[in-house]
Amino acid sequence: MTRRVSSTDGTPGGDALLRARIRQRFAGTAPGNDSGEAWLAGLPPELTASFHHLMPAQPTRAAVLVPIVDRDEGLTVLLTQRAADLKHHPGQISFPGGRLEPDDEGAVAAALRETEEEIGLRRSFVEVVGYLPDHLIISGYRVTPVIGFVRPGFELELDTTEVSEAFEVPLQFLLDPAHHKARRRQLGEGEIEVYDIPYGERNIWGATAGMLMTLYRLLSE
Repeated sequence: MTRRVSSTDGTPGGDALLRARIRQRFAGTAPGNDSGEAWLAGLPPELTASFHHLMPAQPTRAAVLVPIVDRDEGLTVLLTQRAADLKHHPGQISFPGGRLEPDDEGAVAAALRETEEEIGLRRSFVEVVGYLPDHLIISGYRVTPVIGFVRPGFELELDTTEVSEAFEVPLQFLLDPAHHKARRRQLGEGEIEVYDIPYGERNIWGATAGMLMTLYRLLSE
């Protein structure tokens, strides 16, 4: 099943300094590989290393799109809510994306293909500007987050077997440390500090919150 969702038309603008900072910070970055650094739940690599033994030796490769919509009123991040009856992570807030398939030429191809399949956002609206470090997911995935600016004027068509809703959150809200809520999580025999980002009645947590925290940390350097 599909469901159509129209975006508000607009021209790029607003948040000029933040937009420029994103371009500057991630210019020249490359998608991760199996031997490169990887972050766990947004933890820096020096802390992630302590938990590598909990990950499979050959994690499944995946990619997500971090879609930053360039609106007149400011930059927003386009997120999805997974369908409630999915086997894995039902109802969780996520970036569009999924595993790399044999025909994909890399992380960008996988992220854009999965985004089109899940929410109908055509790749012609997306300008890839860089990458976050790979993120390790305890369920056995190594995910490459692909950062893209999205031109307004798109129309979404949701695959409701995978996605129940798509919505936007102001990027400034997500980057504001006042909205980052720390909690302790048991991981193996140890504990780590992870962050949730509540937004209205929603709660952004898990891998998605971890990637957003990585974005925050790298932009704050």
